[in-house]
Amino acid sequence: MKWQTVSFFTDKEEAFVNILIELGQKKYVANMLVFLANNLEATPREIERGTDMRQPEVSMAIKYLYKQGWIKSREIPSNGKGRPHKMYSLAVSVKSIVTVIEKEKKNEVKRRLALVKKMRNYL
Repeated sequence: MKWQTVSFFTDKEEAFVNILIELGQKKYVANMLVFLANNLEATPREIERGTDMRQPEVSMAIKYLYKQGWIKSREIPSNGKGRPHKMYSLAVSVKSIVTVIEKEKKNEVKRRLALVKKMRNYL
């Protein structure tokens, strides 16, 4: 029998996931961000197990996080034949990611307030 360690979220990490979701991140993106923030690197399978996500959700999160420039990957040759395995890790710090989210939310609030001011002009 082969033994493997699986990471699970603590209450603090769950709270962080919930805050990210409340701020508008998709649940699968929030789960993956928090998982990678607490694991130096992981395979998609490890991410699936540690976040209780399905493979398509992990793939969507990877695609989104790559687009944002928040994750990076490296290939590990498989033992024997077959395709190499990919390992994913954060490309930037969690603090940098939080700063980006903060700026996006501030800009969103400014745009909405400008719309309210514009609306007032019609009254």
